Amino acid sequence: MNKLGKIVIMLLIVILAISSYFLIKELIENKKENDIFVDLQEVIKVDENDTQNEKENLLKQENKINNEEDNNYNLENVKLINDDVVAWIKIDGTNINYPVMQNGDYYLHKDIYKNYSNHGTPYLAFYCDLKKSDNLIIYGHNMSDNTMFSQLEKYKNYNFYLNHKYIKLYTIENGKTIENVYEVMISFKTTVYTDLGFKYYCYTDFENSTDYIEFVNGCRETEFYYTGVVGTHKDKYITLSTCEYSQKNGRMVVIAKKI
Repeated sequence: MNKLGKIVIMLLIVILAISSYFLIKELIENKKENDIFVDLQEVIKVDENDTQNEKENLLKQENKINNEEDNNYNLENVKLINDDVVAWIKIDGTNINYPVMQNGDYYLHKDIYKNYSNHGTPYLAFYCDLKKSDNLIIYGHNMSDNTMFSQLEKYKNYNFYLNHKYIKLYTIENGKTIENVYEVMISFKTTVYTDLGFKYYCYTDFENSTDYIEFVNGCRETEFYYTGVVGTHKDKYITLSTCEYSQKNGRMVVIAKKI
C-alpha cells in the first residue's frame, strides 16, 4: 500500500472515531435528559393510599377526570421543583407526557431544573393566560430521538388521529389538580417567518365569531384531513406546535377543542 493510501485510511479512522464519539455523547445526553422526564412522570403521581383519594373522588363527581390511569395526578408535586410549571400535558399512547413551563422562551433549551438542555421543555407562549386565553399555544421541540413533540408528526396520518383523538392538560385550580380534556380538531403544517404561512400563533382570544372563523379557515387551508370536529368562538382550545422539516421554517400544528 502506498503512502497516500495509508494517509487516506488514517483519515477515515480518525473521522470514524470522531463521529463515534459525538454519536455516543449525543446518546448519553439524550438518555440523561429523557431520564429527567421519566423521573418527573413519577413525581406527578401520588401514592394511591394517601389523602389524595378524597380529592380524586371529588374530581370524578365533577366529571373532571375520566381515565382511572391518571386519577392520581398531582401537579403541585412538580411545582415544588420549579414554580414556572403551569401545567402538565399528556397524550395517551405517545411519548408526550411532560410538564409545561411558562417564562418567555427561557425553556427553549432549559430543563425543569434550569440547566441547559438540547431538548428543552414544552412551554406555554408568554402572551397566553392559562386561565383566560381562549387558545393556549404550547411549543415543544421535534427531536430526532422521538421525544418532546416529535410525535405530533404522526397526526399527518388519519389512522393515527383516530387512535389518539384526545389531549389531556392537567392544571391547578383552587389548590387541586384537574384534568382538562381536548379533542383534536385540526392538524396541519405551515411556515413561519414568511408571509406565505398562516400566523396561527397570533390567535389566542376570539372576541367574536369573525375572529374565530378567520382562525379556523387559516388552519384548514393546509389541514391533512377533516375530523368533523367543529366549535365556536365560545369554546376553549389548545394549540401544540413543533418544527416540521419537509419545508423551510416549517411547523407542524395540532389544534384541539376542550370537551
